[in-house]
Amino acid sequence: MTTTARRKNTTDTTLVAPGRTRTPAGAGATARTGGAESVDPAELPVRPGEDPWTSEEVRELHAELINDLERLQQEIDAAEAAITGLMRDSNDGAGDDQVDAGTKNISRESEVALANNARDSLAQTEHALARLEGVGFGTCESCGQAIGKARMQAFPRATLCVQCKAKQERR
Repeated sequence: MTTTARRKNTTDTTLVAPGRTRTPAGAGATARTGGAESVDPAELPVRPGEDPWTSEEVRELHAELINDLERLQQEIDAAEAAITGLMRDSNDGAGDDQVDAGTKNISRESEVALANNARDSLAQTEHALARLEGVGFGTCESCGQAIGKARMQAFPRATLCVQCKAKQERR
């Protein structure tokens, strides 16, 4: 069973799961000082046999991550609005039978799970942007080898190479 708690920001009140934080809309994209232009494509690692990164590829990847940030924040905002509505409606259950109450609980828990998944994806995206604009993008966090340009283009939030990810999934 998932529980929610209210946290009051200076500008709004939102529902978040305990232990989770809410990033204000657009905070990740607007608070950035770097950007695609601050990344030297020659410094990004590639696997043997892969072509080096180009400035255009880095710009496209950066733009994709920024778009993902904005989309995920919108998803989180929509889910939080739905959760707020479900929490408000849960008090109007006069005359509800057990099935109605159960349906409301499932709907509420489903929205909380969706919001938490979007928050996790948002955190991964912010981490990928920080690595791209800083140090470590394209390098496996486990073994230190290059993740691979093709994998990074397909899934820019990847932090592990294919071999380390396979090991992790076997555990």
